[in-house]
Amino acid sequence: MNVLHLSTSAISQSAAYRIHKGLLSSGLNSKILVAGNSIDDPTVLKPLHQHEKILNFIRHKLETLPLKFYPDRCSFPFSAAIIPDNVSSYISNINPSLVHLHWICGGFLRIESLKKINRPIIWTLHDSWAFTGGCHLPFDCVRYRDGCKKCPILNSSKEKDISSRVMERKQRAWKSINLTIVTPSKWLGECARSSMLFKNNRIETIPNGIDTGVFKPIGREVAREILSLPLDKKLLLFGAVNSTRDPNKGFQFLQQALQKMNSSGWGDIAQALVFGGLEPANRLEIGLKTTFLGRLQDDISLALLYSAADVFVAPSIQENLPNTVMEALACGTPCVAFNIGGMPDMIEHQRNGYLARPFEADDLARGIAWALEDNSRREALSHRAREKVEQEFDIKLIAGKYHELYREILSRKQGG
Repeated sequence: MNVLHLSTSAISQSAAYRIHKGLLSSGLNSKILVAGNSIDDPTVLKPLHQHEKILNFIRHKLETLPLKFYPDRCSFPFSAAIIPDNVSSYISNINPSLVHLHWICGGFLRIESLKKINRPIIWTLHDSWAFTGGCHLPFDCVRYRDGCKKCPILNSSKEKDISSRVMERKQRAWKSINLTIVTPSKWLGECARSSMLFKNNRIETIPNGIDTGVFKPIGREVAREILSLPLDKKLLLFGAVNSTRDPNKGFQFLQQALQKMNSSGWGDIAQALVFGGLEPANRLEIGLKTTFLGRLQDDISLALLYSAADVFVAPSIQENLPNTVMEALACGTPCVAFNIGGMPDMIEHQRNGYLARPFEADDLARGIAWALEDNSRREALSHRAREKVEQEFDIKLIAGKYHELYREILSRKQGG
């Protein structure tokens, strides 16, 4: 069995790359084809020639052109996937048994290209784009259930806007494809099942996985000494890609919560750490002393940082199954988040963390304080956090589930 993954990029922290590495460790012949950023790994296939790299860069830029017609659109991502590609020829040359899609936007794969693959396709959804008219984060909008139009992300009032046309293209191009959908969270699976595009498809839920030998508890004092962090403070951690600039990551709610904690007497006891984003240019009143750490590029540094923290806070508005929460739990760090999306799949309320009422900064602050205020409670939360990941999210377990799904799909194809 030869499996080819398609992902716009592959970095060590990406769910796609972790699945790929888990499958390799299980003995499966797995490769991953990318268009852009990747790590130095012979099993990751990327553009070899300069002209291919330039073409990929141009495709990425051209993808944004249709959005110029919507100058009042929101800042959240939207992909029309209109640019032709030559991915199908790569796939033919590699000749895999099946193709496993991950995040394929950014000019990597055109909507119509899926029907050229001519292999069984498994698609792990890392956001909602596959079943919407182009948005990746629909928030409260459910127009994907009966056909997108008047897209709120585009701030459009037109019936026939880009979202409507993208949905129609997907319907035409994917109606006869041998396509199995996988969602990492139960919540995203429910959304996909309710969608017009995938209501008749097979949909399985297989969570993302993590290497529990890399992300594991490290002594808190040791981690803090290595990272030069204070030993006498309660440390709460927040981080994500573009953590301070992406409004979906909820930095605005964290600010409010920390201000409330400061007014409750935590200012001399606790400090905040932020990674994955730059310190805001304008000085902010955050409430607690806050250190901005920038971007961390390797798993070891991340594991040290999670282990150094007393609690990890993930105040996102909408999330599938965020790697940051899984990484923190694997390191024995309790997590506090809003009760949204895939968070309840990982965070067990008051067992390994706290699920706050959505978008209530008061309850978010209450949850952070609850996780910090009692050392014996924090130790119990830490133990259950690690146990949860070992039992449900270890990459060996996840690779085994994918391997079994591959075998089933290929045996059905051969039998049919």
